[in-house]
Amino acid sequence: MTFYDALETRSADEREASLLAALKIQVAKAQGLAGYAGSLEPSGAEDLASLSDLAKLPVLRKSDLVSKQTTGEALGGYNVRRVSEFGHIFQSPGPIYEPGGIEQDWWRMGRFLHAAGVGQGDIVQNCFGYHLTPAGMIFESGARAVGAAVLPAGVGQTELQVRAARDIGTTAYAGTPDYLKVILDKAEEMGEPLAIQKAVVGGGALFPSLRQEYHDRGIACLQCYATADLGNIAYESPAMEGMIVDEGVIVEIVTPGTGIPVAAGEVGEVVVTTLNPDYPLIRFATGDMSAFMEGTSPCGRTNRRIKGWMGRADQTTKIKGMFVRPEQVADLVASHEAIARARVIASRDGEKDAMKVQIESALDQAEEFAPLVQSYLKLKADVEVVPLGSLPRDGLVIEDQRTYDQ
Repeated sequence: MTFYDALETRSADEREASLLAALKIQVAKAQGLAGYAGSLEPSGAEDLASLSDLAKLPVLRKSDLVSKQTTGEALGGYNVRRVSEFGHIFQSPGPIYEPGGIEQDWWRMGRFLHAAGVGQGDIVQNCFGYHLTPAGMIFESGARAVGAAVLPAGVGQTELQVRAARDIGTTAYAGTPDYLKVILDKAEEMGEPLAIQKAVVGGGALFPSLRQEYHDRGIACLQCYATADLGNIAYESPAMEGMIVDEGVIVEIVTPGTGIPVAAGEVGEVVVTTLNPDYPLIRFATGDMSAFMEGTSPCGRTNRRIKGWMGRADQTTKIKGMFVRPEQVADLVASHEAIARARVIASRDGEKDAMKVQIESALDQAEEFAPLVQSYLKLKADVEVVPLGSLPRDGLVIEDQRTYDQ
């Protein structure tokens, strides 16, 4: 087994010292940025005697970025470079804007692809989106870092995806976990043999049954945990025992809404500090739940591990690779006088995500509400009209019925 670099096998003391030194530099940079005005004390960097001292600093939330972007600069004043100096500016749903660099592996995705066995000689069919959102470029930069060629396929047009994979001999897939099955099933239907042997996935849950199906088809599938703001946070290795924290971030697990670290092994919200010198996000709350695991990975990488995605700290839920937020449901309800309440239910249909939207209304016409659902939630859904007063009054507007242990 070869490692991506020597950082992956450092001792805990070496890693702590290196990360602490980088953190002090990062916090000092952040103190001079408009986005952090009034939130970081002037002595913040000097007060950091250990990584555990991070807990003294305030948590930064996505809503803070949105608020600052709405009232100030395009990137909210959290950027060291001027906006015009970045290689790319992306727009994610919200809208919220994120920067991107064209320097070597700006999002640190190469480490994950290397762990998955992707490298020189591979052709990666990148089925993440390239339009406005950064996922396509995030994985492309990782593929370039390990010397693989990239087919920038994007999303959709499945028959053309099959044709391209066959014609150029695609050996690796990058995309959401369930779209690979769509491509494979279409190839089988078309009678086209494909050469895909590796898959690197993100943007949704990789269910054990789906991973097993890929294994049975001769494809080794590993997943990472990354966001548009932070880049790669953690990733699987072939050991498939938890997700190894990336060497370019500091991860904390905290009690949701407080920023206070939980006890060892407990489930809490993932808070990440990125060491990206161009865009220093300090204690950025992801809204995702996870927990640290004991020990280190059997693969030999020595950094801490998390258990992977274990739900959301709020009701925001990722369905078909897209976040659905409570605010969107509220806007849907407000959009039509006949809608009294609405409830989004995420489930599984075979190996795919499915979404049902239950609408409380005296107007029993689901077809009238379907276009509104797609407009406000940005996804197609099975719309069900239910009688007034029939939805549970339990505070939930988004219910995730999916299980992650099957």
